[in-house]
Amino acid sequence: MNFKSVNMLGLSKFRLQYVHADLTAMKVKVGIQIALLEIKGQYKLSSWFSGSSQGPFTVNLTQVQIDGVGNLEVQRSGQLQAENINLDILFKDISMKFENLGFTGTLFQGILNSVGTFLFDSIKPFILKQVNTDIRGDVNKELAKLPQQFPDSISPFDMAIAEVRWQVRKMGYDPYLLPDYHHTAAFLTVDLNHVWITGLSSFYRVGNMSINMTNNVGRVHLHVGTQKLEGKCIWEVAVGGFASRAGSSSFSVEYLQVKALVSQPLDIRKKPQLEELDLKLGNIQVRMDGSGSLDYVVELLVNVLPNLLRFQIMSAVEGPIKNRVQEVLDSLDLEKIVEEKLPELDNLL
Repeated sequence: MNFKSVNMLGLSKFRLQYVHADLTAMKVKVGIQIALLEIKGQYKLSSWFSGSSQGPFTVNLTQVQIDGVGNLEVQRSGQLQAENINLDILFKDISMKFENLGFTGTLFQGILNSVGTFLFDSIKPFILKQVNTDIRGDVNKELAKLPQQFPDSISPFDMAIAEVRWQVRKMGYDPYLLPDYHHTAAFLTVDLNHVWITGLSSFYRVGNMSINMTNNVGRVHLHVGTQKLEGKCIWEVAVGGFASRAGSSSFSVEYLQVKALVSQPLDIRKKPQLEELDLKLGNIQVRMDGSGSLDYVVELLVNVLPNLLRFQIMSAVEGPIKNRVQEVLDSLDLEKIVEEKLPELDNLL
């Protein structure tokens, strides 16, 4: 069986299910659904016992699901473009009608309906070729509207991280002074003062940054971490109200990792929300500064100080980060931003 003059109807009536753009891996995933896809054309059927038949045919596919994965590439102009989108298509049901099959039409119609999937596979390359061209063209039109130019050596997310590192230093968060901490447990009292941490601006990409859109809500997943953090503190410890020691210590934190999930409804009148924030601290090592006898008070402090520092760092960092991020999100006027950027986008058209 051969097909020619094949046309596809209904492709423009698709519903976008999800978009997942991985700006770290420079990949984009797209899922669309089409309620009805109609394929019309001319066929020619040859068989050894009925001769040949030819005429128009119609194939109806219902509840069509198309999923695609493509690459994002930075052009010499600095614009992002989608390339090499690989698509796959599935459907729930298929019905076919072939005209002019002759006196064996009833027999052949039953056979064709029973092997619909096999027939669909022969048409599938044409469908995917057409869909790929249309989707890639639309994606690149949207990417061309971005006013930001990207260097071709790093991904957009890594470029954004470099900018945020500079902002962290500019705002005075590296080094960072933690609040004083007082801890009492049974017979032990510990005070930690003037706790400074250096290296918070050394963060880099740990995992992937991804953007998802589901049910008209866009969500951004972030995963960043710092290199080794260094710190100093002044401590005073008392045991049972009798023995008391004071001194200073240096410490190092293997890493600080942050995972965040931010959501934004497509209705830009609504504010973005910080849905999740997860902090993770690596191993903490403490070094006692200065000389002196390692009496039992200092030995005790060496054992408990890492846990106290962990609690102090988490308490001092997690709340302010969460509140600060939400304050920034609340201060965003997306409607105003869109209105301000529209003239720039128009100039690119």
